[in-house]
Amino acid sequence: MKIGFIGLGLMGRPMALNLLRAGHEIKVWARRRETMQPLLAAGAQAAASPAEMAAAVEVVISIVADSPDVQEVMLGTRGVREGAKPGLMAIDMSTILPGVAKQIGHELKSLGVEFLDAPVSGGEPGAIAGTLTIMVGGSEAAFAKARPVFECLGKTITHIGDCGAGQVAKAANQILTGVGVLAVAEALNFARRHQVDPIKVREALMGGNAYSKVLEIHGQRMLDRKFKPGFKSYMHQKDMNIVMQSAYELGLCQPATAAAAQMFNAMVGSGLGNEDTTAMIKLLESLSAGED
Repeated sequence: MKIGFIGLGLMGRPMALNLLRAGHEIKVWARRRETMQPLLAAGAQAAASPAEMAAAVEVVISIVADSPDVQEVMLGTRGVREGAKPGLMAIDMSTILPGVAKQIGHELKSLGVEFLDAPVSGGEPGAIAGTLTIMVGGSEAAFAKARPVFECLGKTITHIGDCGAGQVAKAANQILTGVGVLAVAEALNFARRHQVDPIKVREALMGGNAYSKVLEIHGQRMLDRKFKPGFKSYMHQKDMNIVMQSAYELGLCQPATAAAAQMFNAMVGSGLGNEDTTAMIKLLESLSAGED
């Protein structure tokens, strides 16, 4: 299959490589040409613009930073819309506002282009291993057509509902992981400040109702002081802001999310934005009064 891939950052690069390894013919585009080099060396072809790419492929995939970036590559000048022909499938795997995903889907549908919002969870390790969790919004028919592509990228692939539903599921995922990272960091810092071994505390908690994947994976990274991303804190800040903006629009009470969002704001403000979300424990340690 001829696939175009837009966005070759921490997640996009290994995802595009997995599609190449699966035998697909890949065209790539990124704002900075140097980010395309690893893919070009692996056998991908460069596109001059998303529009040129869209005219030459069957499927276009994007994974970029935020809602305005997706709008630009899909609908902007020299974007996918300008090169799209009826029958093209466009898949956005970024994490953006559900309303923006619906808007993009509506505009592309008028051109005969099928659109799926398909955000992912699993971070860089999942992208490299091809084990991402993929949450998909769009028509059943488009989902069935795209499934072989998704299977090159992930293991847990779920059709959630209509266009925008994938982004709602991803926002829910970010609530749980964002609040969870804060909770685990608080628990381990609490143990440390009592001069109790946080390694032993985590070991005990792993066997009870406090167990979670966040405690297992992120908790171990905190103990190991491994703060190289994974998933950068400034990106989780962006995702929590998506949740809070959507909550404001719907009049929803999200107290735990609001607290976690403020802590991610503090991480970015404290210079920890480019470190993994597990660096939350560093922020809490710096805020804890007194000596150990």
